[in-house]
Amino acid sequence: MIYTTCKYAPEELFAGFGEKVERLDPNPVSFSCADSCAHPNLCGFAKAVIEEVNRKKIRCLILTDCCDAMRKTFDTLQNMGLDFLYFLPLPHKRGEAEIRMFARELQKLEKAFRAFSGKSFSTARAEAASRAAMRPAEAEEDEYISLTGAHGGSMLREQIRRACPELAVRDDTCSGNRTFSPAETEAAAGESEEAFFYRYAGLLLSGLSPCMRMLNVREREKMTENPGLKGIVYHTIKFCDYYSFEYTGLRNRVQVPLLKIETDTTPQSSGQLKTRIEAFAETMRALKRKEKPGTAGTEMKKEEIRYAAGVDSGSTSTDVVILDRNRHIVGSAIVPTGMSAASGAENALQEALKAAGLTREDLDVIISTGYGRDALGFPSVTEITCHAKGARYLFGDVKTIIDIGGQDSKIIRIDDEGNVLNFIMNDKCAAGTGRFLEMQARALMISLEEMSSRGKAWKNEVRISNMCTVFAESEVVSLVAQNTDIADIIHGLNVSVAEKTVSLIRRGKGEPAYVMTGGVSKNSGVVSCLEEKLGCPVRVSEYSQLCGAIGAALIGLTAAP
Repeated sequence: MIYTTCKYAPEELFAGFGEKVERLDPNPVSFSCADSCAHPNLCGFAKAVIEEVNRKKIRCLILTDCCDAMRKTFDTLQNMGLDFLYFLPLPHKRGEAEIRMFARELQKLEKAFRAFSGKSFSTARAEAASRAAMRPAEAEEDEYISLTGAHGGSMLREQIRRACPELAVRDDTCSGNRTFSPAETEAAAGESEEAFFYRYAGLLLSGLSPCMRMLNVREREKMTENPGLKGIVYHTIKFCDYYSFEYTGLRNRVQVPLLKIETDTTPQSSGQLKTRIEAFAETMRALKRKEKPGTAGTEMKKEEIRYAAGVDSGSTSTDVVILDRNRHIVGSAIVPTGMSAASGAENALQEALKAAGLTREDLDVIISTGYGRDALGFPSVTEITCHAKGARYLFGDVKTIIDIGGQDSKIIRIDDEGNVLNFIMNDKCAAGTGRFLEMQARALMISLEEMSSRGKAWKNEVRISNMCTVFAESEVVSLVAQNTDIADIIHGLNVSVAEKTVSLIRRGKGEPAYVMTGGVSKNSGVVSCLEEKLGCPVRVSEYSQLCGAIGAALIGLTAAP
């Protein structure tokens, strides 16, 4: 088996040897092998390739000169004792001179593999394989989502398919969608081997959509002009600058919904990833309903629903709100989630029912949201959509929602009807979240409630230089040892959270009116610092922490989750 990593790798050439070829689709659990033998700043995909080679005990691998990371990967793999490891130079341009140069490189590869394997090469078999890889002219899906940018892999494609089962998913990333445009020239009778390699080099360079490494990538714009395109998920990998540049221009050009996500190819951030993709799918469905009113089905008529409950299962607390048919809050509860999302939800639900004077049988609809939503057994909607509905309920003129919860921060922009226009989340780090403040409160040996009140009495500026939860805790301990006033330390922490949040707001193009939701909305010090950094009010309600649960209950009243 010959393994490759890039769509430009000459898979059809190896068909000429009768060899099977497989493109790597690495999704490692960790980078234990790569971190021990490669540079720490190597991109996630390059590390994943090293991990996959080690895990599968791969013996034959072809790498292409698509970026510096692949060069470093090649250098690393040379020390791992593969039987056949080849680094194929790839031109930056796709002109006549580059095609001839690439043809010579392909011939060198063919000669090297022939010497290694002892097998003969058949241009007829290679030609047949290249013809089989061609697609019919303009054969596109009717409606589809394009996964584009850097390598995404089957894990990401499958998550998009599950979130959007009504649409096809096309892999337009650098390692996907390897189908050629129909060739302009066909093999001539008695064609020489040299002529075949020239045609085949041209097919590879010109028949595939250009990757961002090429100098002329204008043809990539055609991928966003197909009428069947309904949304774009743009994937980037840390340290991969090529695709970060393209996204910047893309977001100002395309008219379809666009979601940018960044991963390291591991499943470590799958929870956040799932939330983002599902919220993206909900946004597209909302736009479709807006374009075609009356298309959303309902299980119950609105007037038949007496009470609807929303359950927001978060990492720290589980919040429940019960609304009556007139959208009035009749009961609510906030309880610690504890070790089980299901148990936390049941406890919160029973407390909310008790507060409302109702029984479980009085509830016609229960909608769940939050990170634990899938474990509860109720119909679920992402917290992004629920916070948008809830914030619109609490503040009619809201434009931007600042949601800082137990383990993440979100900036959500909504339209006048409460539909999500855009959203952005922090990465999988806990910096700037409720958990960050909770850990610092422990270091100061005070409660979160005390932290909120004592910070108002600050007098001297204290700069917390680290946003990493662990490093910031060490910094706080050092400040306490230096007899720094607790109020000043708390204020410094509040400023740090506000600065990180404002950077998210800028990236998400937030605009007034601002509303703050989530557990951290109870921290008046953070709210004040945000107002100072933004230069305008940030509104908070007594129900701000319940915003997600309110939105879920509102969606339940319409019975169209």
